[in-house]
Amino acid sequence: MPKPAASVASFLPQLWHRPFPPTPLLPRALSSSSLLLSSHRAPRRRSLLPVTTPLAAAAAASSAAALEAPTTAANPVYDRLLPCPLQDDPPRIEHLVAREDEVAGEFISRYVADLIKFGAVFYALVAPQPPPYAAPEHVRIFREVTEPSVLRRRASIKGKTVREAQKTFRVTDPNQRLEAGTYVRVHVHPKRFPRCYEIDWKSRVIAVTDDYVVIDKPAATSVGGSTDNIEESCAVFASRALGLETPLMTTHQIDNCSEGCVVLSKTKEFCSVFHGLIREKQVKKVYLALTTAPVSTGIITHYMRPVNRAPRLVSEDHIERWYLCQMEILDCKKVPWPSSLIRKIHNVNDCGWPQQEAAYECKINLLTGKTHQIRAQLAAIGTPIVGDSAYMTAAMAAMANPSINPFGRERLSYSREEEKEAAVEAWIASHGKEPKSVIGLQASEISWDHEGERHSYKAGVPWWRQDAVEPDLI
Repeated sequence: MPKPAASVASFLPQLWHRPFPPTPLLPRALSSSSLLLSSHRAPRRRSLLPVTTPLAAAAAASSAAALEAPTTAANPVYDRLLPCPLQDDPPRIEHLVAREDEVAGEFISRYVADLIKFGAVFYALVAPQPPPYAAPEHVRIFREVTEPSVLRRRASIKGKTVREAQKTFRVTDPNQRLEAGTYVRVHVHPKRFPRCYEIDWKSRVIAVTDDYVVIDKPAATSVGGSTDNIEESCAVFASRALGLETPLMTTHQIDNCSEGCVVLSKTKEFCSVFHGLIREKQVKKVYLALTTAPVSTGIITHYMRPVNRAPRLVSEDHIERWYLCQMEILDCKKVPWPSSLIRKIHNVNDCGWPQQEAAYECKINLLTGKTHQIRAQLAAIGTPIVGDSAYMTAAMAAMANPSINPFGRERLSYSREEEKEAAVEAWIASHGKEPKSVIGLQASEISWDHEGERHSYKAGVPWWRQDAVEPDLI
């Protein structure tokens, strides 16, 4: 007989007795494969009392005999943890601090509730295929819960293929029911965006209409959140600042490290309309980029490798199935390199660029909108964006050794595919880490026409041209 479904709340004792805080601030916290352990306790043995009666003496004698031949007590069963592996995995530790007197179980339960509110807990009806490096114990459990005879007894997956049943969804409610065999994934270290709490979000609102809101997104924030953190985002914080009952929805993205115009939708209908305008190339986006060297006006064309992870690699030569990337440099003018004070205020990484006497502000019409496109294209022609630690380091490596780029003009020829693959890996390794603060890139203007009406918006002064410190940066 199949086991009854359990709720996520069954992992979180007494959680349902506590209301969620309106804006939970996730603490730095404890991380392990399972945050709470369920155990079946063995019965407690009573202490022996002094013998005062024959009946008591008989009972004592019986107890003594039992002590001489003890029965085996059941060991606790920690069935929410995976089995003990043959070798220990590296420890994963999160550190928590209790802000008030409370019960440990409830304290940890509220931490897990924060993870659920952040969107860091996922489930699937059927466990996904374990990766090649999975421990034998993990593979064994996967085979047990995906046996055809087991799956046939589960009403929730009738009519679904295994692949469909392995699709993951966010857990949004601690009381959500979990059927026996359900796979749960917990991101115990969600990516954080502390900058969200420093911003005066009302001052960042450019326009509010019946269908959408336009904001001047600050750098070091995410438009719609990350895979494991949908709470600390521009959409959520702008919604709160405007007092909206229904959260705003994302219609397009710009990089976390960039700033400027972002359109957030109030309705699903406008989301669909705006996505259609983007597909039809009816949305014009103009960027300002602060580069390390001058860039000639005109259209720049590259082709981007179709791999959905950073760094994004581009080639000037056409490569089959690589994405076309085009941008038009409308203007390029010499400007002062940002002062040390401005760089310190905005936490700009100079990445060790050799010449810092002058920078160049480029006005760019983005013709195609691929992830990291402007950053990757400018770095590829030797004019990386100021502060872009991911691509500037690769540009400096190519300046020192032009042949290091296997897709550049001075690339080497490779006789074997293994040599080419090794060269690509070396080129990827020459890139730095993604910036955690601001880079010299602003989504300066956005405009489109819809139903005979013109919609056009412009961001404020970019950070490198600000004469005074912004109030929310003090």
